[in-house]
Amino acid sequence: MKLSCQEGLIPGETFAEKVRNLERYGFEGVELNGGRLNDAAGLAERKEALKDSPVRASSICGGCPAELVHADRSRRQACADALKRHLDYAAELGAVGPITVPIFNSNERLPDMSPWKSRGEAEKEMLLAMLQTLVPHAEQVGATILLEPLNRYESNSLPKQKDGAAIVRALNSKGVRLMSDVFHMHIEETNSPATLRDVADCIGHVHLADNTRQEPGSGDIDFAAIINALREIHFTGYMAFECGLSGPADQVLPRSVAFLKELIQA
Repeated sequence: MKLSCQEGLIPGETFAEKVRNLERYGFEGVELNGGRLNDAAGLAERKEALKDSPVRASSICGGCPAELVHADRSRRQACADALKRHLDYAAELGAVGPITVPIFNSNERLPDMSPWKSRGEAEKEMLLAMLQTLVPHAEQVGATILLEPLNRYESNSLPKQKDGAAIVRALNSKGVRLMSDVFHMHIEETNSPATLRDVADCIGHVHLADNTRQEPGSGDIDFAAIINALREIHFTGYMAFECGLSGPADQVLPRSVAFLKELIQA
């Protein structure tokens, strides 16, 4: 297991300075802001800073519309096209891949077509169909779409880990894997460690935040149990901080990293 952190959480005037701080805090990886990669200069800056650093690109988050199951066909296609570009960025930078969610509750949704299909059923079938169009590109470039279930308050399209795992298993491709976010699981799952064991064959990446949605160790999530479950399923990928901070970054991030590494090494 390796620790990563979203670049936006790290102090630094330049990306190179952020990378040096990541190394100093004890991180092995950085989760890149996808919006920065959409700019040629931003992509070049990140390639240069990571070239000779022990910190590696772990994943890409943001900068891509979350509309794979949007009611408008052109919006679905725009999302798919953006994900292809981000798969290319991931392959170029050595990251696992881009993170995506099907759609947010605040967005325009498919209609309820009951009794033929509920909205939830239609969205899951649409998601499967859209991902099937992306799998060949992901496999070709050697990167992975990281499919993230969100809690019901943000997106009720794919709220539980088992919902995402069903999609991943149906596709049966290394081009799509499950993104397991501990914060969302704390809301939706009755037993997060057991859930991680249940979806062990699907997990490609993990997001870390405490129940406060701040750094691990700032709330009441049992991270010892989470780490033990990940160890039992032989997860060796990245766990990225996606959270707010309870204090100054240069104080709370090293403290949280030390807290987690003690659990990982136990």
